[in-house]
Amino acid sequence: MAQDYYELLGVTRQATPEELKKAYRKLARRLHPDVNDAPDAAERFKEVSQAYEVLSDPQKRAVYDRGGDPFGGRGMGGGFGQGFSFDDIMDAFFGQGASSRGPRSRVQRGSDALLRVAITLADAAFGVTRELKVDTAVVCDVCAGSGAREGSEPVTCGTCHGHGEVQSVQRSLLGDIRTSRPCPTCHGFGTVVPDPCQECGGDGRVRARRSITVNIPAGVDDGNRIQLAGEGEVGPGGGPAGDLYVEVRVQRHEFFTRKSDQLACQVTVPMTAAALGTRIEIPTLESERADLADTAPSTVPIDVPPGTQSGETIVVRGQGVTRLRGSGRGDLVVQVVVETPSGLDERQRELLLELARLRDEERPETVVSHAHKGGVFGRIRDAFK
Repeated sequence: MAQDYYELLGVTRQATPEELKKAYRKLARRLHPDVNDAPDAAERFKEVSQAYEVLSDPQKRAVYDRGGDPFGGRGMGGGFGQGFSFDDIMDAFFGQGASSRGPRSRVQRGSDALLRVAITLADAAFGVTRELKVDTAVVCDVCAGSGAREGSEPVTCGTCHGHGEVQSVQRSLLGDIRTSRPCPTCHGFGTVVPDPCQECGGDGRVRARRSITVNIPAGVDDGNRIQLAGEGEVGPGGGPAGDLYVEVRVQRHEFFTRKSDQLACQVTVPMTAAALGTRIEIPTLESERADLADTAPSTVPIDVPPGTQSGETIVVRGQGVTRLRGSGRGDLVVQVVVETPSGLDERQRELLLELARLRDEERPETVVSHAHKGGVFGRIRDAFK
């Protein structure tokens, strides 16, 4: 023998089939002419492919080990022997299963589905149950997912004889290369439905509208998704359904702004109230829910301390949004806007002038500083401090 196949693959004569495959894949990836432009790359690739063809076949390997001709007198220079399978090359480059082998099942998992639902801020804060209408693929009631008319059933494909794929042999510089592709008649299933179901057209599923109940937990935020396992599209052939994802869209509130589990709002008070101090009432989120309005206060009282400046914040603990992952609720941050009076009558003007004289503010000194950045939530940290 001119060449030692074991030496070509770099393995011992006791190498296992797995060791042979591993060695061949390594060499094939390195020597294939598409990735190696060396002058002798094609010839070397041909040699290691021939060596693997012999040693990977138990009968040919036994003949070779006894010193016989594993090709039965055809010689060892004729390409890839009797049609070396292109699947082995694909396996060498992309791993086991890179090419399709055997028929695929008609029963497949269905696709996932996405549904968007709009809820109020109060519903997001306390949770809500919704009844939703969903249009998805469901199992055909007539054929129970088989795709065949009653009394009939799928039969073996006459083109591929149940293999799900057809093969072709092409001549190349490297010899005969056998390739496989899905059968054009049965599309890779190995069977055909000669008498398909009239209701679903042989697909095993139909479109239908159904109702599902979705429990939206307290604390969800805009853009959060809720996964409902097995509520998506039923698969071809009556296969298992995919999942349904419900994406929550929280509607803009009239005056509350949300950030995580905190709420914020602005209140406008007269200059006199800010100077003297006052108590104000702010509506609660519970008041917007009929199921909570009877058991929760409709407003929360807030004390505005005397001398409150415009832009200052007041934190009300536990009046924010329910924490999605945790316990309790966040806080409510109220920003106070002091309203300067305008349209004064003569008496009001005299009183303010008198106040200015008493406070020596007729010609006040001005203080220039950086403008505050960050808005309401930018002051939350300062409020906590």
